[in-house]
Amino acid sequence: MSARPLVAYNHWLVVAACVLASVAVAAPTDEQRVARVLAQTPLIDGHNDLPWEIRERFGSDLTKIDLTHSTAGLPVPAGGFPLMTDIPRLRAGGVGGQFWSVYVDPGIKGAAAVQATLEQIALVKAMCTRYPADFAMAYTAADIVRVHRAHRIACLIGVEGGHQINDSLAVLRAYYDAGARYMTLTHSSNTAWADSATDVPAHHGLTEFGRQVVRDMNWLGMLVDLSHVSEETMRAALNETKAPVIFSHSSVRALSDHPRNVPDGVLQLLKGNGGVVMVNFYPDYVSEAHRKWGAELAAEQARLNSPPFGGLYVGQPEKAQAALEAWQQAHPAPPVTVRDVADHIEHVRQVAGVDHVGLGSDFDGIPEGPQGLDAVDKYPALLEELARRGWTDAELAKVAGANLLRAMSQAEAVSRRLRAAGPPPPLLPRATP
Repeated sequence: MSARPLVAYNHWLVVAACVLASVAVAAPTDEQRVARVLAQTPLIDGHNDLPWEIRERFGSDLTKIDLTHSTAGLPVPAGGFPLMTDIPRLRAGGVGGQFWSVYVDPGIKGAAAVQATLEQIALVKAMCTRYPADFAMAYTAADIVRVHRAHRIACLIGVEGGHQINDSLAVLRAYYDAGARYMTLTHSSNTAWADSATDVPAHHGLTEFGRQVVRDMNWLGMLVDLSHVSEETMRAALNETKAPVIFSHSSVRALSDHPRNVPDGVLQLLKGNGGVVMVNFYPDYVSEAHRKWGAELAAEQARLNSPPFGGLYVGQPEKAQAALEAWQQAHPAPPVTVRDVADHIEHVRQVAGVDHVGLGSDFDGIPEGPQGLDAVDKYPALLEELARRGWTDAELAKVAGANLLRAMSQAEAVSRRLRAAGPPPPLLPRATP
């Protein structure tokens, strides 16, 4: 071989080596980055309403639903929606921990609400018993990590509404003993001791009994959940609590002006509290345009069929339905996508900081999710969107679940300190309206 061909041959060897080296050190894709993050950090969703759907659709009978298969194609009841949760989709979504809401309709009062709550708690535990290869109960932050490392999904319990304690601190403590690790102070209406975001203010925050509820939750180690409460209640609870709070399924008011969302002034308070806003996926809470469209749709429904005195087609449901469908064709819903949810996450980061944001889908408690984020298998798409926006692996881990683990660990530490200091706070008499 002459010298010139040898030089050329060596040149191409060098080129080939450089190409192979560049391939070997190529940056991972966003999908690969997210998979790596979720292998190390449990993705924890703050709120899923599947237990209530199982109660309503199947009478809490787990033999009538098989969560090892897709639930998307199951029959949908009148006025309902396809189920968004099952084990295959939870696995595809990389879920490592799920707070199951033990919701009870606020129209159920008193002892009946307590009974329904205990039945919901029993249902969550029964899900873990029925699917032990996939689900395991968790009661502490350390439990979540341990279960995730065992390649199972940590199941936690959240009580969604202060009406469910029947105005009794003793019932609150019983829920903690049964496994509940957060309670939402109100749902859609006021309690005798706290104001809801979607009711006329009665207390302008918390009553003395309501403040005692917060103190009791601190002592127990139960996270105070401020989703659904009024801004005055948010501020009163933040002023009272010694532990981080959470918003288990709320978005931000700056981007969608819904009273269920969190205003910037409250977001700023989380810096000192250590709390976490777990962003909700419901289109009305995510998109201002969709929120306004939803209000217009509700007004049109009332115009067409609002008994007993109003309504163009009262007593004529077929005509009312046809007219409503025509209105919807002329006024299609504004699109809401995974990018809109990412905007809310970024807003929390900008105002409160990256340590104060998480995920709280509200799946199976909402009729629909955004495009590309419509069921529990789609969380990676949201994290990949954040990755495209420049979020580091460490920041992705925080929003996925590390922030919630930190807040929960801090609440547990506050509880240990308070318990070491003395007995539980005295049981106040039951709250009265």
